[in-house]
Order: sequence, then C-alpha cells, then structure tokens
Amino acid sequence: TVYHHDLWLAYHFQYFVQRTDPPVQRQRGQELTVKDRFSIQSRAYAVYRPHFPEELYRFILQYVVSFDLAWDAGTGNGQTAIRLSDHLKKVVATDISESQLAAAFQKPNIVYRKESAEHSSIPDHTVNLVTVSQAIHWFDFEKFYNEVRRVATKDAIIAVFCYNNIRSSHGVVDRLLSGFYQSTAAYWDYERRYVDAGYRDIPFPFAEIKAPVFRISCSWTLQQLTGYIETWSASQHYRREHGRSIIPSSLIKELAAQWPESVLDFYFPVHLRLGRIG
Repeated sequence: TVYHHDLWLAYHFQYFVQRTDPPVQRQRGQELTVKDRFSIQSRAYAVYRPHFPEELYRFILQYVVSFDLAWDAGTGNGQTAIRLSDHLKKVVATDISESQLAAAFQKPNIVYRKESAEHSSIPDHTVNLVTVSQAIHWFDFEKFYNEVRRVATKDAIIAVFCYNNIRSSHGVVDRLLSGFYQSTAAYWDYERRYVDAGYRDIPFPFAEIKAPVFRISCSWTLQQLTGYIETWSASQHYRREHGRSIIPSSLIKELAAQWPESVLDFYFPVHLRLGRIG
C-alpha cells in the first residue's frame, strides 16, 4: 500500500541527508559569525520545502515603485529570486551556502553571489526591493539593516517573511504534529523563537505597511511530510548528536494509521513584515 511505501521512504530518508560535520561558520569579514544550517541538506531542502503563495508576491509588488533591481538576501535555492525575476529587470540573490546556490533556480536576469547579508557587493542606492524569505532570523539585524539602507534607493521597499508551524485540518494529525514539535524544543536554535512568533518580535526600523496573514496550502503524502521535517535545522542537530532521525518510529506509525487517503491537506501560516526603507 501507499502507507508501506511511505514508511519505507521515511525510515530511509537518511540517504537524502548527508551525515557530515557541522557546517563552518563563515563569510566575508572576520568579525562576522554567520550560521549556516542548510548546506548539508540543500538537495532535500529543494525537494521538500513548501513554496510561498503567489498572493504574497502580488501584495508586495503593488508597493514597489521602480522595477530595476531586487536583492534577495539569504536566497537559499532561489525560491523567491525566481518569482521576483518575472517582475524585475534584474535580481541579485545572495547566500553563504555554496551547495544551496549550486542547486538554485537559474534564469538570465538572476545573479547569484556567495555573500553574507551583512556585507554585500551591491553598489550604493541601486536596489528597489529587498526581500528575505525564511532567513532574517539568522542575520545580524543591525548590520543587515545598515546594509539595506546603503543599497536602497529613496523609494525602496523591504519585505521579510516566514512560515511557521505546519497545520492540518485533520484533528488527530494536527495534535500529533503539535506535540511532536513541542518535544523537539531542545534541538532548535535560539533564533527559532522569531519564526514561532511570526516575526512579530524582530527589530523592524522602517515605515511599516500593514499586511495580512497569508497561507501556504499543500497536499502531501506521509513521505513528503517526513521529508519536510528532516529539513528542519533541529533535525540536523538531533542527527549529529544521536546518529538517527529526529522522527520516532512510533510517530510515523501513528500518523500512518490516521492518513485517510494517499495525500492529506496541510497549511502553513505566512507572516510578512513590509516597510518603506527611505
């Protein structure tokens, strides 16, 4: 059955997650320490991470005045950069992870650079839109915002956004996932608290534009769900410490017993902080 197939894939997911030493903290400038949590799992990240909805991008773009250049900081595999490239003449997308950039979506008007968000090579006062998706909680806020002010044009917009905990309308599955997430608390980095709060607690020293809460909707198999969980930074911490998956076999069995069809509907709340930089 599909459940047996999903169980096999879930138990053998370590094929996708290379068990290596923790990533080196690095990038441009010896005084800067940057956390790189996703280099060792860039392949799985590209496969299993959800995509932000089109409604989010439409909402952001309505406030953009000029469409010459966007900067997508902490781009990862370029999920946001590729969406921006349909609307702006050029997108500069930066990240500290070589493996993420190597797996990034390619398009002629996207330039990928291995650079930290706090120290970019973008010229002064050239950027019309700055975006950060699911990454600003890893940045040095003060240094990044100084860089944003340096590169921004006078009418530029900044948009930072994240999704937080996965939810299900299936009551038992939702409770199982909520309880499991709470049980992993010891393996999350301190910065995760910003995501849990929907970025409400991050410093945001810009003229803010009120934004609604958006939603990512997806229909996933059990294997897709467990694949997504394995991309958590907490999953990587757990695997390095214990040498096995963070997902207990008992949870997989409980979830499989509740799976009503081959796929189940899930959603992620998406939170946006939007502001005028000038």
